[in-house]
Amino acid sequence: MPTQPTTSTTSSRPRTLSATHLWLLTAGGFYAFFIFGFIDNLKGATLSALLPDLGFSYGEGGVVLFGAYLGFMVATLLTGILADMAGIKIVLLLAGLSLTLGLAAFSVGSSLWLLTAALFVVGLGLGSIEVGGNALIVDLHPRDRGRYLNLLAVFHGVGSFVVPLLAALLLSYSFSWRQIYQLSITLAVGLALLFAIARYPRTPTSGDGLSLRVLFATGFTRRMTWYYLLITVYVAAEIGVAAWISEYLQRVKGFSNDAGSLYLSLFFAAIMLGRLAGSFVVERIGYLTIMLIATLAAIASLSLGLLGPPWLTILIPLTGFFFSIMFPTATAAVSTLPLANLGAILGVLFTFGGLGGALGPWLIGVMADIVGLERAFALTIVFCLVMLVSLLMLRRAAPKR
Repeated sequence: MPTQPTTSTTSSRPRTLSATHLWLLTAGGFYAFFIFGFIDNLKGATLSALLPDLGFSYGEGGVVLFGAYLGFMVATLLTGILADMAGIKIVLLLAGLSLTLGLAAFSVGSSLWLLTAALFVVGLGLGSIEVGGNALIVDLHPRDRGRYLNLLAVFHGVGSFVVPLLAALLLSYSFSWRQIYQLSITLAVGLALLFAIARYPRTPTSGDGLSLRVLFATGFTRRMTWYYLLITVYVAAEIGVAAWISEYLQRVKGFSNDAGSLYLSLFFAAIMLGRLAGSFVVERIGYLTIMLIATLAAIASLSLGLLGPPWLTILIPLTGFFFSIMFPTATAAVSTLPLANLGAILGVLFTFGGLGGALGPWLIGVMADIVGLERAFALTIVFCLVMLVSLLMLRRAAPKR
């Protein structure tokens, strides 16, 4: 999914670094997010090969995917605290170790629950990169924070774009899905080694402290509840498309594996381009307004792509262009609210995003066993409709200028 930093994870500041060391650490953060995008979307790129090989139903495939996003959600809750206690370097080192262990177990497992547990460990690693990578860039580049965080997101997009093409190429050369996962272990080992040897001086800083009473009072108002619902169903829609589009196109639309993987890559390319274009207009149009426009466009694009004639199928991956701005813009909108413990509240927001990432692919897989994949994939439209309702309620609750 798209990522943004939380202020709760930036409690450490590096001492003076040389220019070379600064850029090496920055490159390490970019590399971490490339791995994030690559491994996070390896699941969807190999799902069509995994299911028949293990004899899993769509519902069982959804359970396996659920494990990854459950782990991600747990990590986003805990690693902010860990970064404050032990430092950002430790968070990213543990991310590399978690990914290495989880990918290794997944590549040799065959039982449903072993594979689900392995992806849970992978999810812990991905969630640690989400928190640690953002915090690293915020610490290293306090003056050009927005610029470098956007670059960070681009590297996530590059990894997401590359992995379906690479997986399709390897599968066409008779590589198994297990071998593809085993090859990806080298990326995780590289991340662990990088932050094992990297020097990252840390000095503790004091903060205002976290008040649970204030957090619940300000973080669970009616307005914030609509934001939590918005981010949950948005991530459910985005990850639901990413996880199942290749399988949907092959089983329902009759596409080849190569074509399905190409459309998945196109989906992530559209997200990258949309994020770049949105950065120029989001401040001018307004947060809620541009999210409302993007949601309406996404509903139209998905509906025409799924329900229209075959030549409109291309609109399914192009929906990524409209999805692209939703997560960072929702985060920015919440950040403008006069809230105490804002960092903790953003952490709660991201956790709801992780919940959506867990529920979206799982629900589609379960419903595919009941009503068929063609109808189950249309749940993505339902998620977008709930996004629309949430945004209309937020606009209604927004103070008048």
